[in-house]
Amino acid sequence: MTDPNLERERDAILGALAPVLDGIVATFGPVCEVVLHDYRRPEHSVVAVAGSVTGRAVGGAMSEIGMRVLARGDHACDELNYLTRTGSGALVKASTMVLRDSTGAVFGALCVNVDVTAVGQAHALLGALAGFGGGTAEPPVTTYGNDIDSVVDAILDTHQLRHHQPWAALDRPQRLELFRGLDERGVFAVRRSVEQVASRLGISRASAYTYLSQSRAAGPETGPATDPDRTDEGVQP
Repeated sequence: MTDPNLERERDAILGALAPVLDGIVATFGPVCEVVLHDYRRPEHSVVAVAGSVTGRAVGGAMSEIGMRVLARGDHACDELNYLTRTGSGALVKASTMVLRDSTGAVFGALCVNVDVTAVGQAHALLGALAGFGGGTAEPPVTTYGNDIDSVVDAILDTHQLRHHQPWAALDRPQRLELFRGLDERGVFAVRRSVEQVASRLGISRASAYTYLSQSRAAGPETGPATDPDRTDEGVQP
């Protein structure tokens, strides 16, 4: 049972941070966006936002990055000064700073996003003029949206693009690896995500729960080959 005193403490921390967002954006200007997340509500984690870089709005969902932090739980660490891209192609330098209560439990995050697209273009132009060859690795694209379902879909799409194989072509170890990877990225911390994943993969809800249960129980080497799609004996939530 949740401690009501801790809940009040967390609410107070979020309330104290909310006014800070406008000050940060005012300092860095229109290229800056600051988002305050409450991870107690993953599907609607955005409780305050200032600026507009990723198009977030209050009541919106966390991104793939937030889901990854959520999956790590109290072991999560700050992720500072990483580069990513929005779906529209904007280059963003971002920092995600976890929020902890007095017990050390992670319950939210403060995220700062700075649109550095123009800076990146200028850097590339100056490098070309100076004759510097090569280039840096392309930053990954992050799905930012106000709908958590679109974030889950994007993670599934990324996996399928990376492996170039549909679900039917995967063997059992690959299927368990898929569910383990989704679990590590925080997908299954979201309500109804198992049903969404099952629908996207074309398998039953019971099979999806079985794969999830087996992926959590198994290490890199899996046990005897059983096919949940055949047995359809799912682990109920």
